[in-house]
Amino acid sequence: MDRSLLTALTRAELVELVEDGARNWLAMDGLWFLAAEERFGLQTAIELDGVVWERFSPIEARRILRRRGIAPGGGLVALAEALRFRLYARLNEQELEWTDRGTLVLRMKTCRVQEARNRDGRPPFPCREVGPVEYAAFARAVDKLIQTRCLGCPPERPEGAWCAWEFATAAAG
Repeated sequence: MDRSLLTALTRAELVELVEDGARNWLAMDGLWFLAAEERFGLQTAIELDGVVWERFSPIEARRILRRRGIAPGGGLVALAEALRFRLYARLNEQELEWTDRGTLVLRMKTCRVQEARNRDGRPPFPCREVGPVEYAAFARAVDKLIQTRCLGCPPERPEGAWCAWEFATAAAG
């Protein structure tokens, strides 16, 4: 790989490249899903999507940890940092909040997938079938002790967000 092409870019060009790469990743994911849905139906496409996210999410988490110099097993603090560097964080407005119980809540305030479906006149994607697999797999790759709970996810949306997730460790319960 010729890294000189990247090192010659300005900071602004690098940021644009990362953001464009995230958009391309999501476009590929969406096109793959639509093709699977057209060929096999929605339920089978969702099942395949769950398999893909269960495999991809830990890969993404481990790469973020390595790139950010975060040791696995760092609990919710490590997870909060890793969530900030997911590809989704380049595309969607998300909010992280620490609760008074010591848990971490992620709210997806905007969602390119759902907003595109809305623009196309399609119903919201039923994330509740895939989201728990994706977020739990990501969190467990950061720290095996992290537990994930869906606070709201289409078809039922939490107020002010597309989805919301709570992360806890056994100690934070």
